[in-house]
Amino acid sequence: MKFDQPLIEGSLIKRYKRFLADIALPNGEIITAHCPNTGSMLGCAEPGSTVWLSRAKNLDRKYPLTWEILKNQSGTLIGINTGLSNRLVKEAIEGGLISSFSGYNTIRTEVRFGLENSRVDLLLESATGQPDCYIEVKNVTASVVDGIAIFPDAVSARGTKHLRELIAVVEGGERAVLCYCVQRGDVKSVRPADQIDPLYGSTLRLAISHGVEVIAYSAEISLEGITLKNNIPVVCP
Repeated sequence: MKFDQPLIEGSLIKRYKRFLADIALPNGEIITAHCPNTGSMLGCAEPGSTVWLSRAKNLDRKYPLTWEILKNQSGTLIGINTGLSNRLVKEAIEGGLISSFSGYNTIRTEVRFGLENSRVDLLLESATGQPDCYIEVKNVTASVVDGIAIFPDAVSARGTKHLRELIAVVEGGERAVLCYCVQRGDVKSVRPADQIDPLYGSTLRLAISHGVEVIAYSAEISLEGITLKNNIPVVCP
């Protein structure tokens, strides 16, 4: 995925009200930008961090600048825009990066499914008779220790609901996959954040025991664009 235009550099002052961030631009101007990340942004919202913003094509938008990337204290670029994760995984599938998804000829997005009024992020369909594949994408940015990233970074009732829905998909004879889209390149593995959301962790393990496939891919991030590159393990001890 390439950014449509050069990103705008700034310095983070604070992130607040979940969707807003005050940022100082190099010319001294202080602006409020849209923050497209509803999580706690653990390790990704330190005041003084260098950030980069995109400008919306819609000039009438209340907050025309959107926070896209942060550089942490170790110099790692982190993509904080959770709205890009579905697109990144879709591009990876279409580009043949995820070989286990070969053989499907149709990708649909935001398809209603399940008993709990959910929408699956990606639905792969095949003309050859193989089971449909329901893919739930989760964006991972949380602070890492020794190359380990965690999900979620805040209690996620929605994430737990999606796991229940994926279990039901498998029980119905279809294929279900949870894909962690890790928007940083310094991660070697992903683990459930049991200390933050123990229910999510236990439900993830239940899903795996029922046959839900769980995969993770880390991204290569630059100021020009973001691309999924490396398959990394999901560890559920």
